[in-house]
Amino acid sequence: MNHEMKYYLSGKYLYGDDFSHDEIMDWFKDEEEGYANLGAKDHDSYTYSYHMLNTYNGFRFLDDIQFKEALGFGSARGDELKPIIKKIEKITILDPSDAFSCITQICQTPCSYVKPSSNGDMPFTSKRFDLITCFGVMHHIPNVSHVMSECYRCLNDNGVMLLREPIVSMGDWTKPRAGLTKRERGIPLSVLDNLISNIGFSVEKKSLCNFPPIPKVASKLGITTYNNYLLTIIDSILCKLFTFNTKYHREKFHEKFGPASVFYVLKKA
Repeated sequence: MNHEMKYYLSGKYLYGDDFSHDEIMDWFKDEEEGYANLGAKDHDSYTYSYHMLNTYNGFRFLDDIQFKEALGFGSARGDELKPIIKKIEKITILDPSDAFSCITQICQTPCSYVKPSSNGDMPFTSKRFDLITCFGVMHHIPNVSHVMSECYRCLNDNGVMLLREPIVSMGDWTKPRAGLTKRERGIPLSVLDNLISNIGFSVEKKSLCNFPPIPKVASKLGITTYNNYLLTIIDSILCKLFTFNTKYHREKFHEKFGPASVFYVLKKA
């Protein structure tokens, strides 16, 4: 392992956040169709696997709120919004893939697609959206701090952003990894906490989630962990018990027994 990799795998710094324009462009091209090519564009076989996880850690805290317009950041088909679709009047999805652009509504709610710019600037006016969802997308982006600041800019006063991201390295991203896109890497928890604070978000709720042994066992039994209420509750309990283990790069067996993701309910003050 070279010195640069050790620097980023330490969990103190975020790889890609200080990239040059050309480096960001190269990254963007690599990731543009990454998620779609992992199976999301195959309508007949694709199933969204995180409804209960999103509901338990985020949506259930939005009971008394209605949204005029929501932004699904990197939301592909927009499936993630279905549990709260009746609370939303209009949806905009910011996604680089051409695979989903033909979608015009989600459960009768109007939906439009916009392509993001490669540098992370969002093509929206300030304070446009009442809700932004971003589930497992930021870690596919190089300049996370800039894109998060753009989310803050585009969010209305008192608007809500739901953010879920992996907080582990996801292995050595300089090499091909089965089931992962070329560039994705997790975001160290301390880095994400500081970034959110510096931008100005108020953290209304923060939950650790995704205890790795659970989905592995459930998969062998043919169960989708995070669409299952009981397993999602067990996952939450175990993540709380193992809060002490949020190491970023986990190589040893015992290090893998700890929460692998974090879920935030953020508010623009």
